[in-house]
Amino acid sequence: MKIVFMGTPDFSVGILKALSDAGYEITGVITQPDRPKGRKMEPSACPVAEEAKKLGLPLFQPEKVRTPEAVGKIRAMEPDLIAVAAFGQIIPKEILKMPKYGCVNVHASLLPAYRGAAPIQQAILDGKKTTGVTIMRMDEGLDTGDIISQKEVEIAEDETGGSLFDRLAGEGAALLIATIPSIADGTAVYTKQPAESTTPYAKMLKKEAGLIDWTKSAGEIERRIRALNPWPSAYAVLDRRMFKIWKAHVEKPDMTGKTGFILRQDHKGIYVQTGEGILCLDEVQLEGRKRMPTSEFLKGYVVRNNDLNR
Repeated sequence: MKIVFMGTPDFSVGILKALSDAGYEITGVITQPDRPKGRKMEPSACPVAEEAKKLGLPLFQPEKVRTPEAVGKIRAMEPDLIAVAAFGQIIPKEILKMPKYGCVNVHASLLPAYRGAAPIQQAILDGKKTTGVTIMRMDEGLDTGDIISQKEVEIAEDETGGSLFDRLAGEGAALLIATIPSIADGTAVYTKQPAESTTPYAKMLKKEAGLIDWTKSAGEIERRIRALNPWPSAYAVLDRRMFKIWKAHVEKPDMTGKTGFILRQDHKGIYVQTGEGILCLDEVQLEGRKRMPTSEFLKGYVVRNNDLNR
């Protein structure tokens, strides 16, 4: 079977490698063009492009995959199946209908829950106990295609967006490899999704999503800190400098004060009043400094009992 792979970020890398390790003939890897990155804004290849080069696979990086030139080049790769994982562009009908076995997508949720670009982080934000991965046959909608297979995954109490990202990438790769034979031999069962998702659309995250709203409950803020770790990260403002919060825990509400107010600090952390309950900041990073346990941070920085986000 000839397979064309389409993907871009770290999540996609293990899936591409799994296809290669399984011995499939990968006739092309389609990913995003090199983008400016870093302080010098020099062109930098995305993770999938780097992996394709390591594996010695044909690489194609179109600015827009829907152009006639791009469609023609993909057609020349003669795919029997196109496997997609976090590609980052809408795939046109001409490509969806091109392969004998269609286009399949590895999506990091149990569809029809959490359609969209940020299903991993949103599941943590919503306090879900489980999530998973889905292999679906793609159509022209956004994550609305028929479900072929799924794998449920438990969300740990200390789960971060980064740790769940890594686990779901591994589960997605394994599930895809297990599912392809049934697609090829005609035994795959295609289950139609309902028109409406069971959850709100998981929109793409922007950096400003990390700014903490202290009027939310301590539990909600703690989940946001974990969900947005490592990117875009949760942050407040301390003495007019960005103050990233990497880890925190909810304390019993033994104090009350104005929301966003630093109530006290001790060898364990910094205690902040939220809209409901107290949040203790365990690991922080002030702009221009290293990430560190709050106990270490307090040894070299005087924190006034005052409002955050000022």
